[in-house]
Amino acid sequence: MRFAKGICFLMLVGAAVMWPFTRGNAEVQQGSAYDYSFTTLLGSKPLPLSDYKGSVIMVVNTASHCGFTSQYEGLQKLYERFKDRGFVIVGVPSNDFGKQEPGSGEEIAKFCKANYGVSFPMASKQVVTGDGSHPFYVWARSALGFGTAPKWNFHKYLIDREGKLVDYFNSTTAPDSDRVAKAVEKALEKSE
Repeated sequence: MRFAKGICFLMLVGAAVMWPFTRGNAEVQQGSAYDYSFTTLLGSKPLPLSDYKGSVIMVVNTASHCGFTSQYEGLQKLYERFKDRGFVIVGVPSNDFGKQEPGSGEEIAKFCKANYGVSFPMASKQVVTGDGSHPFYVWARSALGFGTAPKWNFHKYLIDREGKLVDYFNSTTAPDSDRVAKAVEKALEKSE
């Protein structure tokens, strides 16, 4: 009996501790990616995600000096493949992981264009992890649950045509992988 009470107590404590990390799906229904805005990489103009209402959006935290930097090439190809069907990528440079994005907005833009021909929208450099995270990243982590926050550069969030988060891909998942292409295709077909 005493053992059973101890187990019940531990389960209750565990549930209380995990509650903030597991309530995400309800918050996805309450919030929308359209509630969040970045600023442009160049010119510091507003870059609200609501500008892409009705599109499928992929938000990717990027870095110019990372082992995954070559993913810019795959992101550009993915963008070109689906952009005419209502797909957009928003690159969000971040210096959070290994200080691998030290450059200014101008340096980042020049690097992306010269090396990878990036033509999708790029936001200004942001904090994407920890206490000072950009509000979009706080919402995304909360909406999808514990363990879905970026752990390195080139973490990808997929948002459907209604502004709801539908999937995420860790840094190791290449943007030109079948898994990513199928997820984008599915989100695009949902309301074509």
